[in-house]
Formats: sequence, C-alpha cells, structure tokens
Amino acid sequence: MTQKVAVITGGATGIGRSTAILLASKGIKMVISGRREAAGQKAVEEIRARGGDAAFIAVDVDNEAHVRRLIEFAVEKFGRLDLAVNNAGISNETKTIGESDPANFQAMLQTNVMGVYLCMKYEIQQMLKNGGGSIVNLASIAGLNGIPYAGPYAATKHAVVGLTKSGGLDYATQNIRINAVAPGAIKTDIIAGSIAQGQYDEATISAMHPMARMGNPEEIARGIAWLLSDEASFVTGHVLNIDGGFQAK
Repeated sequence: MTQKVAVITGGATGIGRSTAILLASKGIKMVISGRREAAGQKAVEEIRARGGDAAFIAVDVDNEAHVRRLIEFAVEKFGRLDLAVNNAGISNETKTIGESDPANFQAMLQTNVMGVYLCMKYEIQQMLKNGGGSIVNLASIAGLNGIPYAGPYAATKHAVVGLTKSGGLDYATQNIRINAVAPGAIKTDIIAGSIAQGQYDEATISAMHPMARMGNPEEIARGIAWLLSDEASFVTGHVLNIDGGFQAK
C-alpha cells in the first residue's frame, strides 16, 4: 500500500477519521475531505504527528463542482489517485415514514446517494487514467434490512448498495474494484444523534446485535483497509458486513 494515494470523504470524525489514520499508518498519502475544516485540520495534524502524510480540503459531496475539485486537489497534491473511501453521510431524523419530513429525506438523498454517486463518477474517471484503483463505499445494515424509525435513511443506504454492485460490474475488467462495508451500530455522531432524538438508547441498540454491544470506528476501518488492499484482489461488487452478527439473525 506504500506510496498509494487515497481520498476519504467525511474523514474528519468517526469511521472516516479512524480509517484515515489507519491507512496513513500503512504509508498511504491521505486527502481528507469534509464540511468541518477545524476537525479536518485536526485529523491531518494527528496523521502528520504519527509520521504520515495528509492534506484536508473542505468539500460538500452533493456539490458536483466540489467533488470535481476534490479529485483535482488530490492529483495536484500527490500526483495520482489509487484508493477512495466514500464515507460522508447523514442521518437527520428518527421517525416513522408517516411522521417523517420530506425535506429531511431530500437532504439524506443528496448527501448519501448523490454524494456517493458523484464521488464514484470522478474517482473512477481519474483511476482509469492511472490504470486502476479500489473504492469502498459506506453502506449500512440499513442498506440490507428495514430499520424502524429510519425508512428514508435505509432507502439511501439501499441505493449505496445498488451503486456499489453495479459499479463493481461496470469496471470488473478495468482494474477498478468497487466494494462496500455495511456496519452495524457504531459509536459515532450519527448514532449519538439518534439516541438524542429519543427513539433508541444504547442498551436497546446493543441488544439488536448478537454480540450485545455497539461497534467501534476502528473495527470498521480495518475492514475498509482490507477491501482496499491487494489482499482483496478478487473481491468486487461485494458488501462486507461488519455488524456484530446482525445480518446472521
């Protein structure tokens, strides 16, 4: 993995941050993007303090010009693009479908679906110039199942699975592998927000998983790193469950 260049969206916090730190520890040059510049710069400083090489750029992934600039920035900074993690996503509501707000659903569609689509589009274009690459999208157990109080969010993550599988087929003979991870409930800001809205508590969420606990961002990062690596060279169009046994029920 040494000397490869990676882009990670939503890389300032949570799963994105843990993944950026892990990849940088393997010698990968990291471009971190996100909406919160202070958090992004803090992640870059942490990577550099550990001997890695990273840069931050402020990006709103549902803005096509921003996404195009993200890929241009990575190439200007480090000369190429080999790896990408499309991690940026939001969950802004925990309600039944009948009580849900269409504006909230539209916001999730823009970030979680259009954001992943736009990132894939421009990442793939650049990777074709390089001769190949590897992409991992962030899906969810909500992309494989129905989840109470999360219908719109689940719909967006189902779309991410569709983009992943179709993209994997589109480029299977062009040396670009496209996969996804489907995390269970992970201790991130999104879960904290759901708990704060009152529909769930940590004990209830933990009990949904056969391992009887929530996951940690580092556990997802390790799965992402494997899918990106040459150790997964015969894997494409795949959704890797990292969910404490949730999908096995």
